Amino acid sequence: MSLFKRIFSKEKKETLDKGLEKSKSSFFNKLSKAVAGKTKVDDDVLDNLEEVLVSSDVGVETTLKIIDRIEARVAKDKYLGTDELNAILRDEIAGLLAETNVGNETEFTIPSDKKPYVIMVVGVNGVGKTTTIGKLAAQFNKAGKKVVLGAADTFRAAAIDQLQVWADRVGVPIVRQEMGSDPASVAFDTLKSGVTQNADVIIIDTAGRLHNKVNLMNELTKIKRVMQKVVTDAPHEVLLVLDGSTGQNAFEQAKQFTIATEVTSLAVTKLDGTAKGGVVIGISDQFQIPVKYIGVGEGIDDLQIFNKIEFVDSFFN
Repeated sequence: MSLFKRIFSKEKKETLDKGLEKSKSSFFNKLSKAVAGKTKVDDDVLDNLEEVLVSSDVGVETTLKIIDRIEARVAKDKYLGTDELNAILRDEIAGLLAETNVGNETEFTIPSDKKPYVIMVVGVNGVGKTTTIGKLAAQFNKAGKKVVLGAADTFRAAAIDQLQVWADRVGVPIVRQEMGSDPASVAFDTLKSGVTQNADVIIIDTAGRLHNKVNLMNELTKIKRVMQKVVTDAPHEVLLVLDGSTGQNAFEQAKQFTIATEVTSLAVTKLDGTAKGGVVIGISDQFQIPVKYIGVGEGIDDLQIFNKIEFVDSFFN
């Protein structure tokens, strides 16, 4: 099918394949049980397939869309063998995701007309937020961009220290204050410093306390307002980090955070350690917010650009 041409380099593709291994093998085990003893795709097979997709964390709404597409194909082709189901799924899910205008990127890039490009990173504690920031910094740094980090998650000493470790490891400057400092003040200092240093990218870490939405909302609004005193249209991107291994919980968190603040992009992490990789398909379809990055391993290069064609190809191949 013309959609599936090689986009990623061999190394990137291998990393993605490896990162999705658990999700893939779990999915295919369920799928082979669903079609056991069947040679053609009929209503029974479709019912079973629906169950397989929902239990693979694709999400109910997205699953129904996929089943509709396959039903239409069965009606058109009259006979579809169960041995073709794999390729059909791949095509139909790729087709479904192709309807959203995002997930076509292949490289870590930033708009050339925004300098410094300010990314504010949000997400609950434990989702891999600081690690994602560190890996993003490494990728931008590798692409020749000047990066400055801001440790505005001042509620946890560990968060500040962890970001410092990443800054040292990547070799980029970090702006930090004592634990308990005003996060907005850290963000302000970071932007000031970034502008002075002629930075290309500024990445701000923020505290992830979702249990108190009003506080979170107020805090993020204040951080934005203070940043705009330095860079009038900052932040240019609000990146929400979600833990893919929590499956449907990631959906819930995405919903909650989009209520608390304007989120413009998503990163789904920890996909390598879980069988719930299907959640990326659901999130990509359901939210009007693009999945921009996925975490498929521990290494610095294991944070990848989410390319929907390559993702679906790795998942169903």
